[in-house]
Amino acid sequence: MSRQQFGFLAGFLVVAVWAAAGLRVAALAVLAGLVGWIVVRVLDGAPASTGLGDRAVRRR
Repeated sequence: MSRQQFGFLAGFLVVAVWAAAGLRVAALAVLAGLVGWIVVRVLDGAPASTGLGDRAVRRR
């Protein structure tokens, strides 16, 4: 699965939860996902988020 496909799927699922259960539940689902991502980063020994800025830079 490419990054674009994964991004589409993640966005689609957030909107689907929002439509089915409301904005509050969708926001809590996104927050839970972010917390899970942070926990996994810490357990992997890479809690620094310095690499996130590098990913946002447009490559030519």
